[in-house]
Amino acid sequence: MRETPKDLAELQILLDSSLASSTSHLRSIIDEQNTLTAAGLTQILTGMCTLALSTVTAKGEPRISGVDGHFLHGRWHFGTARTAAKARHLAARPAASVAHMRGEDLGVFTHGTVEILNPQGGEPAADWPELRAYFEDFYGADAFDWDNEVVYYRLHPHWMAVYAPGATRLAGESRS
Repeated sequence: MRETPKDLAELQILLDSSLASSTSHLRSIIDEQNTLTAAGLTQILTGMCTLALSTVTAKGEPRISGVDGHFLHGRWHFGTARTAAKARHLAARPAASVAHMRGEDLGVFTHGTVEILNPQGGEPAADWPELRAYFEDFYGADAFDWDNEVVYYRLHPHWMAVYAPGATRLAGESRS
């Protein structure tokens, strides 16, 4: 877990406000009994989590693809090849949604706007060196040409909901 107390407090506010502003239908599915707190969520979302990433084409058509997601400091981080269609979509239209699901035990649904962490020819995010070190440790320092081949994003969420009827089982798995 890499979250600071401030990260956890901000994430909890986001989770609470997202659920409070959701439809009655969603609130009938996600309630106190089958969701997670920010602290509980960050204990489960460790390592790499496969995400379904939704972007939009220039024609307004939705596209979905898979990416390796890393939940760090209460935000999703993910990368792709600079030549990927999703990279073009996000450069032109930075709104995105991601979903991480583990069978029927966990669903984390997030909507927001992406920030490019390592723009080619531009100024990287202030925390890019720390994040790059994390990614290099995870994938291997020689896995990519980190400056030219891959682009990394941070999703700044404006809405996030967690469905976790299997929270007890998930918490046990994250400790092993």
